[in-house]
Amino acid sequence: METPPVNPMGETDTPQPQQQREKNSRENLDSTTQIRQQLRDPPTEILDLGMSPDRASQILENTQGTEKLVAELEGDSDKSHGSTSEMPEALQASDLWYCPDGSFVKKIIIHGHGLDKPKLGSRCRVLAFGFSLGSGPPEGWTELTMGLGPWREETWGELIEKCLESMCQGEEAELQFPGHSGPPVRLTLASFTEGRDSWELDTSEKEALAMEERARGTELFRAGNPKGAARCYGRALRLLLTLPPPGPAERTVLHANLAACQLLLGQPQLAAQSCDRVLEREPGHLKALYRRGVAEAALGNLEKATADLKKVLAIDPKNRAAQEELGKVVIKGKKQDAGLAQGLRKMFG
Repeated sequence: METPPVNPMGETDTPQPQQQREKNSRENLDSTTQIRQQLRDPPTEILDLGMSPDRASQILENTQGTEKLVAELEGDSDKSHGSTSEMPEALQASDLWYCPDGSFVKKIIIHGHGLDKPKLGSRCRVLAFGFSLGSGPPEGWTELTMGLGPWREETWGELIEKCLESMCQGEEAELQFPGHSGPPVRLTLASFTEGRDSWELDTSEKEALAMEERARGTELFRAGNPKGAARCYGRALRLLLTLPPPGPAERTVLHANLAACQLLLGQPQLAAQSCDRVLEREPGHLKALYRRGVAEAALGNLEKATADLKKVLAIDPKNRAAQEELGKVVIKGKKQDAGLAQGLRKMFG
């Protein structure tokens, strides 16, 4: 007696009449033809999902903080979908822009038009809301000039300027910041005037802008605002770094001033690096030697700190600040040696 044939999935086929088998064969043939046609002509919905190389490279530069924000943004999008019978278009990766320094994630709500973006000197008409009271620009429409004006020295100024640099005219976006638990900030760029890239400025224009930034930074530093001063000094340096080497001597002063801000902000590693830039050009720069000594001491590099502070005193034996700091380093070194000796005694005693 014949046994029923078994299909590849392990299920048993039951015998069928001849007419039914012919009908199924025709249906299978039609289905195969339709599938082959779909493979030759993929649907446009799939093709539209590709990301540009620039967008992909931006996405790869995210940090752990921004990865968490992305998960939250995508989760919000999933929650808004509702039932599967009325599912809108899902959030695309190309709708997210990661600030390269990890300070925020931008979710595009309405895409702008054109390819141009605000540049240095562009006057932008902006609508911003969602900032907590006193921590952002005025609610409603406001005009901001890229690269100019005191608004950039505010805590929110640097973030908004970075975001505007990535936006097209008519774009509306939500911003999420690491550690920010409130609702997202919304920003709309209605229009902007033509500006210029920094490389389009001539040497004298760059130097003039850098001098303005330095002067404003010094005002902020004296007023007890090292964070705002550091932003000004950093912007000045970015302008001057585009000039042919060796660059103006102004860079040395800016790096030294930036190091002072970084020490006050509790950033000894960055302060030491800024001092390195100064000492590469001027090995005997007293302020840079002293500040690097302080930074190395904060990092626990006592030998390096001692060497820098002794260099200061070799040039200026009456330098009170260097004397006091060297005394602190010596005391710290003795405590460190005592702790090490005690540990050895416990180990071998």
